[in-house]
Parts: sequence; structure tokens; C-alpha cells
Amino acid sequence: MLNAYQYCPRLAYLEWMQGEWADSADTVEGRYQHRHVDRPGGELPPVDELNKDDHLHVRSITLSSARLGLIARMDLLETEDGKVVPVDYKRGKRPHVPQGAYDPERVQLCAQALILREQGYECDEAILYFAESKERVRLRIDEDLITLTHTAIAGLRLLAAERRCPPPLDDSPKCPRCSLVGICLPDETQYFRHANTTPRPLVVARDESLPVYIQTQHAKVTKKGETLEITLDGQKIASARLGEVSQLVLVGSIHVTTPCLHALMSREIPVSWLSHGGWFFGHTVGTGHKNVELRTAQYAASFRDQSCLDLAKALVHAKILNARTMLRRNWRGPDKPADLIQTLKRHAGHALRASSLDELLGIEGSAAAQYFAAFSHLLKTTADNELAFDFAGRNRRPPSDPVNALLSYVYALLVRAWTVTLSAVGLDPYRGFYHQPRYGRPALALDMMEPFRPLIGDSCVIQAINNGEISPADFVHAAGSVNLTENGRKRFINTFERRMSLEVTHPLFGYKISYRRLLELEFRLLGRYLLGEIPSYVAFKTR
Repeated sequence: MLNAYQYCPRLAYLEWMQGEWADSADTVEGRYQHRHVDRPGGELPPVDELNKDDHLHVRSITLSSARLGLIARMDLLETEDGKVVPVDYKRGKRPHVPQGAYDPERVQLCAQALILREQGYECDEAILYFAESKERVRLRIDEDLITLTHTAIAGLRLLAAERRCPPPLDDSPKCPRCSLVGICLPDETQYFRHANTTPRPLVVARDESLPVYIQTQHAKVTKKGETLEITLDGQKIASARLGEVSQLVLVGSIHVTTPCLHALMSREIPVSWLSHGGWFFGHTVGTGHKNVELRTAQYAASFRDQSCLDLAKALVHAKILNARTMLRRNWRGPDKPADLIQTLKRHAGHALRASSLDELLGIEGSAAAQYFAAFSHLLKTTADNELAFDFAGRNRRPPSDPVNALLSYVYALLVRAWTVTLSAVGLDPYRGFYHQPRYGRPALALDMMEPFRPLIGDSCVIQAINNGEISPADFVHAAGSVNLTENGRKRFINTFERRMSLEVTHPLFGYKISYRRLLELEFRLLGRYLLGEIPSYVAFKTR
């Protein structure tokens, strides 16, 4: 904690007060370098039994100081001439700086030395071991370092007592290597505060992990080493490396072993459970997110009528403009519908001026009716599919034609994706602002997906039909309702996941980001708004 505070007070607050954490290549390598010293070994004798001739090595020992109010787990303790020397393992190479190391590491080791002194041991030096260069750097525990350490302790205590997240660093070279940069959003937060700097593309690093969908009925998922194995009747049908899995999505009757669930939960890989027809039942996670502050701010805002209205207006305004963009991009005909495009623009303006949620709901409904009335003009018609994909308007529960079946299914996929991401970020998907709470309805997930219904959901339907990825034979018609077949779902899920991986240019920040990553970014920005770090939430509107 002291190391993190000395590096960046905001990092310490996010990690230790809000419970945020994210791995990076550096943190994973650091754990690997600690694999030996993390295993307890040896015993530190009492002070009066320590001899000058003793040369002891004690690994992974925990000591505390009541006066300092600190607890430290020390990587390694060595004894030299009756003195105890703490050794801390670090990844990387030794920095060539006058003091031998940077202040965060010096403060961390000094705190260990002060704890040892309070226990009665003599400790004048400490050692930093850098694994990559295999070098030891000795640090003197002098008065200047002790003063710096006491200042850090006092600052960290004050930070915890105030319960207020410090502002992000401004264009700092520390941010690119920080594992929490995608949670902290330093440049994006500063952009909304000052709007005079272009954010660096620090949060858009591609995450190569992807969801694994399983819909073969009665399949079994097991863990074998670092691999998920999917079998049917004892025969292996597929596998996926755990490190490349972001979610496990189970459609229908699928069996998952207990060791496999334990491994997924320990790695914070959620498991989504869906019915055979794609109805989202829920998802399995570990202990859940620790950021209580964020959920408290969410609940507080949800009880303020003006906050609900402000957020709802931003979301509906973005949804209508994004639907307008879809019409302009995908219209199949000689002339674009200028009147309709202008009408949707007026609806978007009216949404920003709505005085109540009921009025906003009416504006959204009117815009949606006009948008879907023209939706058939976005679909490619041929002699084979003109009748099969005839679309007169939106209907559901149950959908009565193939286009509505695709729309309903893709919106269900979106709800699942938003719900899982919301939980991972630390928000409550069931407490919304525009969609009011109702039993079993993920209101916040429905809120946040509004601007993305046209951009992801409707776009997937248009692409699947126009590119021939879905054919009339991929639907089952029964009792006035229409549903996708198993093979049709498999191909349409592939269309959806490709769309989620598509990179777009962010209209405000200027960098390219995938829709999959954009979902998390939108939730993080919402959290910054709810916690009062940015003045307003600006919903995503594509160019």
C-alpha cells in the first residue's frame, strides 16, 4: 500500500479503498519472480537468541507494528553480524539513480526495517533484488528515508480517512505502465475536466481473450491443466486455453465440473447461463466486486429524479442519433430519406429538452416507430429472401417473423454482455436510471445498451441478412412465432462476436477501440460521473 501511495496516491486509493485490481504483464511477471520467496521457509529466532555468527534465511514472514499501524509480509530476511536485513524481490533491472532505487521501493523497504526495529531487531540496511539483472542494491535506513516513510504513512492514513479519490496524474509518464490505467482513466477524466488535451490511447490495448459459447446439449466442461475441455459422451469436441477465455457462455443443458468452476471463479472469468432458446438466466462469478463506493454512488443517484432524467436524456439522445446514422449508412435505394433523417434529428433535440421520464419515453417510442418503419429499406432483397425477410415493423414476445427473431435474439445477447460487464466493473445491473427497477429486469444494462442497439444489434441483423450469413432455412416457425435453429444461432453468434471485436474511432478521444473494450470504457466513465470526478456523462455517438 505504501509503495502504491508513493508511486501515485490515486493508484493506492483505487486498489486499497475501492478494491480495484487489474493484471498486466508486469504484475504477472512479478508474481512469477516471487514464486520462491512467497513460500514460507525458515524461522526468525527471538532477539535475545540471535547470535552474530548466525546466517539465517527466512522467507515470507509476516510482522506488524502497533505503533506504526502497519503489517508487512517480507519476502526474505537475512541475518548478518547479529543484524536483520530485509530483502525485497523486484522484477526488471536495477535503475541507475543516485539513491539506488526509486522512492516507492525505498519507502516500502524502510517500513519493513522500522517494523523490525520495533520488534527489537537491529536493522540498518535493506536490500532490493532485481530479478532480470540479478543485482542486489543495498539501501541505508537513514533519517531522510525514515522521514519520507513517515510522511507516506501519514498521507495514506489521511487518504483513507477522507474517503475521496485523488485526481489523476496529468499526462504523467507513470500512467502507461500502470496496470490500473484502464480503470483509472487518467487522460479521459482530465479531458472531461479541462477538454484541452487529447487522451493517449492507454486503455485500448487489445484483449485477446474471447467468450467461449457452448450450445451442444449435454456437453461437459472440465479443466485439464490450463485448458478447458468440452466433451460429449466422453469424446473431446473442443478445447480452449484458460488464459484466452474472457467468458464462458452456456446455452441449454451443459454440465460444468466443480474444479472447473473453481478455476474460472479464481480467475474472475464469469459463466453465463442461458436457456436452450437463449433466455439469459444469470451468471456465476467469484466473490463479486469490492468497490462499495461505486455502488453507493449509483444507488444515491438512482433516487434523485434529476440525475435519472439527465442520464436518460443523454442515452436516448445518443440512441436516436445512432439510429439516424444507421439509416444514412445502410439505406438501399437511389435516394436517402431526407425527411426521416431530419425528423430523427428533431426527435434527438426534443429528447435533450424532455422534462420527465414519461415525456422522454414518448419521444423515444415515436423515433423508434419511424426508424423501424423504414428498417426494411436497409435489408438486401433477392428473389430467394424477399418474402422470408419481409419486415413491416417491430414485434416481440414472441417475434412473428425472421427479422424480429434476429432483433430479439441480438438484443438478448447485448443484455447478457452488458450485465456481465456491469458486474465486472462493480455496478449493480439491476438498479437503473431510465428503466426503473422491476423484478428480474437488469435495468442499468438496458439503460446502457440503448445507444448501442443500432450500432451493434441492428448492424448485426443487417450484416447477417445482407451478406447471406443467415438464410430462411435457419428459422423454425411454430404457433405464430419464429426462432433461430441451433445452426442459425451458431452463425449469428459468430456475426455478433465479430461486431464486438470491430474497432471504431472514438468521436471524443480520437483513438481506435473495439466495441468489446468500449463497453467497459462506457461503464468506467459512468462510474467517474457517479463519483463526481467528471461533470457529466456523455453517451457514445458514432460519427
